[in-house]
Amino acid sequence: MITNPFAIFCVLTLVVLVSVHLEARYKLFKSFSAALVGILIAMVFSNTGLIPGNSRAYDVLIDPGISLGIVLILLEVNLKTIRQAGPVMLIAFGLGAVGTAAGAFVSALVLAPAVGPETWKLAGQFTGTYNGGGVNFAALGRAFDTSSDLFAAAIAADVLITAFWLMCCLAAPVVFARGRHIAPETGGGQAQLAQSLYSSKAPTTLADATLLVVVAVGTVWAARRVGTWIPLIPEVLWLTTITLIVAQIPRIKAIPGAALWGYYLLLLFLTTNGAQSVVKNIISVGPAVLYFAMGTVVIHGLFVFGLGWLLRLDPATLAVASQANVGGPASAMALATARGSTHLVLPGIAVGLVGYAIGNYTGFAVGMLARGALGF
Repeated sequence: MITNPFAIFCVLTLVVLVSVHLEARYKLFKSFSAALVGILIAMVFSNTGLIPGNSRAYDVLIDPGISLGIVLILLEVNLKTIRQAGPVMLIAFGLGAVGTAAGAFVSALVLAPAVGPETWKLAGQFTGTYNGGGVNFAALGRAFDTSSDLFAAAIAADVLITAFWLMCCLAAPVVFARGRHIAPETGGGQAQLAQSLYSSKAPTTLADATLLVVVAVGTVWAARRVGTWIPLIPEVLWLTTITLIVAQIPRIKAIPGAALWGYYLLLLFLTTNGAQSVVKNIISVGPAVLYFAMGTVVIHGLFVFGLGWLLRLDPATLAVASQANVGGPASAMALATARGSTHLVLPGIAVGLVGYAIGNYTGFAVGMLARGALGF
């Protein structure tokens, strides 16, 4: 087993490198997305004993790496692009967000006896991750101070359910053949969103890089300082709010490479999650955590595809919106591309980035609501 932290970190970077190349070259892996491929490869490595399930190398990516990743990705969010996502995609995404919150809350009420006093924390974390991706899961887990065993088990369950749901969304447009075709909606802001995760919108200079580092590190520092001054509001909400405000400044918005590096940190973080996802942790904590993730996503699916079908929304749009909820913008883009729905790539990325922005808020709200309902 590899135990040296630098060697483990090297393995993680190699996994990300391989995942990105597989996504770029092969249709099958493109449908999975580099994020999911990296998670699964790292999960295999840790479960077969090549790398450990716990290491100091992982701590760097969890904090402060994940906070910097949140800032860099959110710097790409322009609130005006919400309108460019198109009303149908926004409606579908909204159905999914409500379904996720309802699913997490119901799962908490049903599974509280099996999960225990930290049930409300899972409700918040699964709401966050299935509204905006793994970044929110980690941020909320740190805010709630979730125990390491439960956190690791929840990550493993999340990986399994996310992979299962991706396959469901790939099949959904065929199963739900009814619905009207949604005309393509495009926009310059969306085109930038489509490219920003994989390439810099302009050549990066040393001056740009140094400014980007100052903004990212400074935002994380500011959020933590404000969090100490006003401890009633978790630091992650301050981080999200301050970043969204800073992101609207034209000079900062013009810095190239923010989302690219943010996405790279996200891929490293998700790969770390895979490495920490030792399946035996689910067994040690109990299958209730897996049922929790499954229940949340199933109810999410009922809202998206059930209500969407009744509203006669385009099945491909519903599938992409659901992936924007559950897997984030990269998964939404991968799904739209894999299904040949190229006109949905840009709207899917746009609402996926909206999910990054709202996931921490909705996760915190549902977590607190579940805590109150359960009396913990």
